[in-house]
Amino acid sequence: MNPPQSNQPSARAAPAAPVIAIDGPTASGKGTVAQGVAAALGYACLDSGALYRIVGLLAAERGIDLDDGAALAALAARLRPVFAGGRIELDGRDLTEAIRTEEVGRAASRVAVLPALRVALLQLQRDQRREPGLVADGRDMGTVVFPDARLKVYLQAAVEVRARRRLKQLIEKGYSARLEDLLQSLRERDERDRTRDCAPLAAAEDARVLDSSALTVEQVVAQVLEWYRGG
Repeated sequence: MNPPQSNQPSARAAPAAPVIAIDGPTASGKGTVAQGVAAALGYACLDSGALYRIVGLLAAERGIDLDDGAALAALAARLRPVFAGGRIELDGRDLTEAIRTEEVGRAASRVAVLPALRVALLQLQRDQRREPGLVADGRDMGTVVFPDARLKVYLQAAVEVRARRRLKQLIEKGYSARLEDLLQSLRERDERDRTRDCAPLAAAEDARVLDSSALTVEQVVAQVLEWYRGG
């Protein structure tokens, strides 16, 4: 005997909050652009690279081997970072500046190749999606984390331009650095990101590619907003 049919309409899952995914190599400006776009739209902003930097920083502080995927995944599973107002806090500790050193950046690039860690951080990143929307920047936002993003942007720039930008950032924060060292570091990180087995750095098939080498941050933000708004 068939169960009685209900006259009520079937429940439908609410549509997910819209996402703008901005991917690209180190120092391409995606983080600054993501913050600008998020501010213009009133959206939340996810700096996915910061998660790997946090893991790299905590691993160094706690003596965890950067090749120990299981231990790093267990560490990541307990992370509850707070992204707000351009700041990043973890358990009441402000990590905004601590995770931006070149040493932590190199550690983040190393641990990011570990599949176990990437899996551990996947749901944490997806949990940042909320109304009215999210702007997420990283290396696999449009390809893996948010494949249904409403807009996918792949932001690139010449490695020499990126090295000069990073040098300027470090000097402004009081760190010493050499352009030649930064160039070498960026080339190594680009190669590692593009050739890793798990979620390699690449533009999504449906991404809009934008070269920011000769553009200001304001121009890039304006272009992303134009694309998103249907221009």
